[in-house]
Amino acid sequence: MRKLKLGLPKGSLQEATIKLFEKAGFKVHVSSRSYFPAIDDGEIECVLLRAQEMSRYVEDGTLDCGITGADWIVENNSKVVGLADLCYAKQSTNKVRWVLAVPEASSIKSVKGLQGKRIATELVNATKGYLKKNKVKADVEFSWGATEAKVTSGLVDAVVELTETGSSLKANNLRIVATVCESVTQFIANKKTIQDAWKAKKMEQIVMLLKGALEAENMVGLKMNLKEKDLMKAISLLPSLENPTIAPLAEAGWVAIETVIPESVVRNIIPKLKDAGAKGIIEYPLNKVIY
Repeated sequence: MRKLKLGLPKGSLQEATIKLFEKAGFKVHVSSRSYFPAIDDGEIECVLLRAQEMSRYVEDGTLDCGITGADWIVENNSKVVGLADLCYAKQSTNKVRWVLAVPEASSIKSVKGLQGKRIATELVNATKGYLKKNKVKADVEFSWGATEAKVTSGLVDAVVELTETGSSLKANNLRIVATVCESVTQFIANKKTIQDAWKAKKMEQIVMLLKGALEAENMVGLKMNLKEKDLMKAISLLPSLENPTIAPLAEAGWVAIETVIPESVVRNIIPKLKDAGAKGIIEYPLNKVIY
């Protein structure tokens, strides 16, 4: 049997990735003693790797495909193919930022103020590229961890750290000076792998299911019955993906409506539907929404 070698990210993205795969229909089991998770698809072989390393192993063909951040693709200067962006959160965007931060009391107001200074970060190459672009010469050193503590303790003048909201930096009395780059989680593939028809099709199917699971996170299904005379009034209240499905009921003059709507608006719509004559309203969660 042919197999697709898939890299799953170990660390901060691990739990969210496994939950996403489960919602997409794949059951993944990770043992604390193994780097080879079990998956209930005989055509997939999983390997658990740090997101920071993923693109290198996909590029050299050790893995056919994997999930990592666009930032690490840039950091490793990897030549891989991005097949899809994957938004893990119930938000309109899943972009995170690598930001340049200094102590709140620092006199540094912009990247230009870092001339001749020392910066600690895990994202060394991208930071060096950003400084070069801004014609700033500074000492950029790799940080193995506790990066924020290094600047607050005076070991370095600034840090480049990953942030979503900036709250952690503020809690450590750090001030954001500039954004070095933005990143998004990506499903990537080896350039030669996508030339293999079987593997390309398999990856296409996986990506479709993953994206369908992500789309479903913000949506719910809605069913209801109502009199035909109230149909147009109810339809006008529904922000549907497509036209809602309408079917006649056994009782003359009554119809059933089924649709998919954003979860964020359903609590406001249900009372209005009730007032419009809808009966037996059912809201239900979705696993996947495939366009």
